[in-house]
Amino acid sequence: MMSRSYTNLLDLASGNFAALSLGGGGGGGGRGLRRMPRVMTVPGTLADLQEEEERANSVASDVQSSQAQDRIIIVANQLPVRARRRPDGRGWTFAWDEDSLLLQLKDGLPDDMEVLYVGSLNVDVEAHEQDDVAQALLERFKCVPAFLSPDLHERFYHGFCKRRLWPLFHYMLPFSASSTSDHGSSGGAGGARGSDGRYDRSLWEAYVLANKLFSQKVIEVINPEDDYVWIHDYHLMALPTFLRRRFNRLRMGFFLHTPFPSSEIYRTLPFREEILKALLNCDLIGFHTFDYARHFLSCCSRMLGIEYQSKRGYIGLDYFGRTIGIKILPVGIHMGQLQSVLRLPDKEWRVNELRQQFEGKTVLLGVDDMDIFKGINLKLLAFEHMLKLHPKWQGRAVLVQIANPARAQGKDLKEIQNEIEESCERINKAFGHAGYSPVVLIDRTISAVEKIAFYTIAECVVVTAVRDGMNLTPYEYIVCRQGISDSKDSEADGPKNSMLVVSEFIGCSPSLSGAIRVNPWNIETTGEAMNEAISLADGEKQLRHEKHYRYVSTHDVAYWSKSFQQDMERTCKDHFRRNCWGIGLGFGFRVVAVEPNFRKLHVDGIVSAYMKAKSRAILMDYDGTLVPLASINKQPTAEIIRIINTLCADKKNVVFIVSGRGRNHLGDWFLPCEKVGIAAEHGYFVRWSQDEEWETYSQSTDFGWMQIAEPVMKLYTESTDGSSIEPKESALVWHHRDADPGFGSSQAKEMLDHLESVLANEPVSVKSGKFIVEVKPQGVSKGLVAEKILSAMAENGRQADFVLCIGDDRSDEEMFEDIAGVATRNLVAPDTSIFGCTVGQKPSKARYYLDDTAEVRNMLGALADASGESSFEERFEPPLSMQIKNDYSQ
Repeated sequence: MMSRSYTNLLDLASGNFAALSLGGGGGGGGRGLRRMPRVMTVPGTLADLQEEEERANSVASDVQSSQAQDRIIIVANQLPVRARRRPDGRGWTFAWDEDSLLLQLKDGLPDDMEVLYVGSLNVDVEAHEQDDVAQALLERFKCVPAFLSPDLHERFYHGFCKRRLWPLFHYMLPFSASSTSDHGSSGGAGGARGSDGRYDRSLWEAYVLANKLFSQKVIEVINPEDDYVWIHDYHLMALPTFLRRRFNRLRMGFFLHTPFPSSEIYRTLPFREEILKALLNCDLIGFHTFDYARHFLSCCSRMLGIEYQSKRGYIGLDYFGRTIGIKILPVGIHMGQLQSVLRLPDKEWRVNELRQQFEGKTVLLGVDDMDIFKGINLKLLAFEHMLKLHPKWQGRAVLVQIANPARAQGKDLKEIQNEIEESCERINKAFGHAGYSPVVLIDRTISAVEKIAFYTIAECVVVTAVRDGMNLTPYEYIVCRQGISDSKDSEADGPKNSMLVVSEFIGCSPSLSGAIRVNPWNIETTGEAMNEAISLADGEKQLRHEKHYRYVSTHDVAYWSKSFQQDMERTCKDHFRRNCWGIGLGFGFRVVAVEPNFRKLHVDGIVSAYMKAKSRAILMDYDGTLVPLASINKQPTAEIIRIINTLCADKKNVVFIVSGRGRNHLGDWFLPCEKVGIAAEHGYFVRWSQDEEWETYSQSTDFGWMQIAEPVMKLYTESTDGSSIEPKESALVWHHRDADPGFGSSQAKEMLDHLESVLANEPVSVKSGKFIVEVKPQGVSKGLVAEKILSAMAENGRQADFVLCIGDDRSDEEMFEDIAGVATRNLVAPDTSIFGCTVGQKPSKARYYLDDTAEVRNMLGALADASGESSFEERFEPPLSMQIKNDYSQ
């Protein structure tokens, strides 16, 4: 029976999808306009898709096309197309949705770049019409529709997206079964049938399945060698894994248009790691603000152990050899579209009408969706506070609140609506009189011209959302207050001014430095901010407006899309230079990218070279190489002891354990191995065999620096819960593996700087590793140990013609780097077989890899078996290590 773990997409095949209608597959990556197959309309399960999943490891983009023509495929939940059934009921009419960001972003892309859209329609198309609709959209609009069955769409969009992800990303947790089951969001309506407010695995299954269907539509039209894929928003966060499984080198970006919550909120999501790993299959991930990006990076650190680095202004995550870029840039508005509305002939008379209506009044304006997160009720309370505290505005100040009709239903939303209506009645009753209503609530759909007219006459716009991804209302207001940019009368109109009171919890807030930022939950300070905004001198308002307009007019949607595309090109520039292959199942899938000469170490090949060699050097790390890092019992097993003894018994071999561990531990553990050499503490102490004395392979014997370094480490240990100091004979190591990931990493960086400062004149090196900071004498490294062992062999006329160097961590990279150049320094024989091997598929200076410690033991066991075939007489000759040691000592 298959596992019910949902970390594996193949395991999802055992889920109950019988009620869901699936979208059809399709393969290939042909370019051009061709007839699109209709989706499947019969019930099915995710198991139906398993055959395609099995083919996912094929790399269809290994070689870059010689006739490359850049094309970008924009993937989003909805296409930028409006569909309407014809009045006679026969067929459909389609038109571009001019308000769609997906359509507007084309302005920032290169003129010669073809743009193709993949997404769903906002209407339900009957199965028999889907072929014709798909063909028409592809030919006329270059759009590829993904048709989801009504039941799947309900569970995917209204269920998981709008009632699970959307509230969570806006910091709302499902504390009770009804806390998210009966309220929607600004982007959806209704709720999934038959589920409560907590997380339901069937909704997650629907989300995964819908993302799978979107991936099939991309696969139908993609040319993986030439195309870029740009995925938008939280509806499709699982999509990158499906595409990356099919095309390992695909150039792919993702932009999140909502907030990304803090790790403490996000970690409550049962499917948290699956989504993080899916996003990490992109090449570039974009966010509106640094806060959102910081929260994402924190989640990667805390849940996956991945740290980010900033290099030359770019933030990147190193993920199995791939560098994933992090883009931070808020989206802008479409200046051209807004300017065209400002030129409409009925705009002026609407402005004049409103000016007459509010003559002598100071208008504050709010434009929000009727939504639980927009803070309309808080805005009204703050305005009421302003009128109470500053009576001069009674009879003069008017708050016009445009509340776009709710696109959701639910108890929470209904309560907010009732509170808003009650607040309006109370304020108007307390402060209003004949001819004056302090609050004007417009809870209907208004035209673009009418909205712009309100922007034009408003002295201040107030946005008090308690959480919002971006919110472009302030940007639109600034442009409308500026007026038509190329108008001949713009100078005659005099200087422009505008004022903004904005919540610090919205995405546009950081970019509006001249706005008055508020905590909308603090009613008193928000009311004072309103008073300050409309009381400022005109000169101050003009300066703030000019600063804002310069930013908004230059950082429009075209600037945003151009910048994202350029960063995607930069991040993906080395895709076709490196070797890539995919490993893992389901959401554990990732692509490993390494240099072209990096490959798996095959046992047959190394055994063949081993058998031909006459003088061999075998250098092995211990932790993570011979025994797993996760192992509680670190002592070598009987099998390891047997293998090492067999290798040491071969007179052609010099066998060394090269480890960072102390000599006492290693000496005790390998007591049964009389002939093995040990290099402890990264080579500071070396012993060629058990009957030899320990030698110090360093000129440094003064450890006075420990009296300086240890108090510093103790200081950080006391203030960092979960950290500890490991004293060694030649080094000090500070561990923070068990500390809070973020705080431990921060403390490690600060400690590194602190130690480098206080030990600047000491003969030591300070280095950071995975969850450690280490101070050790200069000139001590595994690379130098390897060089000295090979030098000793060469000086005694026994140059190695076979070198095996194997390890798993950063310190072993010094060995790999050193042995790569030994041939040029005549330390080994000509045509020496050199095997630098790292444990785990990861970027390394080694040329070979083995997957884990089990494969290491199998490989060493094969070498031991080959030695076991040596003649009986040869085994009784002194082993090579003893010959070299004796000669070297003389």
